[in-house]
Amino acid sequence: MEKHSKIYVAGHRGMVGSAIVRELQRQGYDNIITRTHAELDLTRQAEVEEFFAAERPEYVFLAAAKVGGIVANNSAPADFMYQNMVMEMNVIHAAWQNGCRKLEFLGSSCIYPKLAPQPMPESCLLTSALEPTNEAYALAKISGLKYCEYLRRQYGADYISVMPTNLYGPNDNYHPEHSHVLPALIRRFHEAKVAGAESVTCWGDGSPLREFLYVDDLANLCVFLMNNYSGAETVNAGTGKEITIKGLTELVARVIGYNGRIEWDTTRPNGTPRKLLDISKATALGWTARTELEDGIRLAYEDFLNNPVRAER
Repeated sequence: MEKHSKIYVAGHRGMVGSAIVRELQRQGYDNIITRTHAELDLTRQAEVEEFFAAERPEYVFLAAAKVGGIVANNSAPADFMYQNMVMEMNVIHAAWQNGCRKLEFLGSSCIYPKLAPQPMPESCLLTSALEPTNEAYALAKISGLKYCEYLRRQYGADYISVMPTNLYGPNDNYHPEHSHVLPALIRRFHEAKVAGAESVTCWGDGSPLREFLYVDDLANLCVFLMNNYSGAETVNAGTGKEITIKGLTELVARVIGYNGRIEWDTTRPNGTPRKLLDISKATALGWTARTELEDGIRLAYEDFLNNPVRAER
């Protein structure tokens, strides 16, 4: 990309999209196009086609998505599948129709099978069944990356995809029921600290292992891949490091300054024992994550404290 190239970031108000805009600005790109949902509804094909015909962006980062944690995914699978699939198809197709030079599609590590080998390589996609609780979201994301792959195969479109692990950071969703594990813990321990609660109860026994990537590191990789990668296969985005949920809760409590007891409700499910991405492809391309987990949690907590309206979502 040239510094003056016309770049459209779809989903610029979300955690990932806003991080991509910050990273582009940090690197000196000065022709970034954005639209709010009120200005452009990506689920409306006619609106998307009109936008692309009028603006004709040269590069597109497709970070717009309907996202949520396990409860949200499991309770509204039809909504997650429809909204994500329609948004993706509208944007990717309109970009291709209007001569977009390169598009980057953002997915999720949940595209990989429930019983995938650990760490999970890009090549394990579609080798066995998905995790049932977020199958609808995963199928939508698989469809998006496959459409990019098929446009490449049939028409030579330079469209790529990146699949991040668990993300966290500025502009996250801290809803008590619809957020992911790390922002949920930040909110829970903050509220326990403010209330002076003697204990906080967490689900399971704390043994599952998880990997977490600070969203600004993902944004750095996204811009890096747009400039340095043109392969058909997706690229995993992660740190290559994992931590138990127990270790994570203790780390969040320490960063927030909560000194009460952490108790475990072992009648609740643990979830998948391990979910680690194989990041050897990104590493071989010359990219590595920069932000250590404790530093990232501290930055995320500062964002939580500085944005009370967001914290209430």
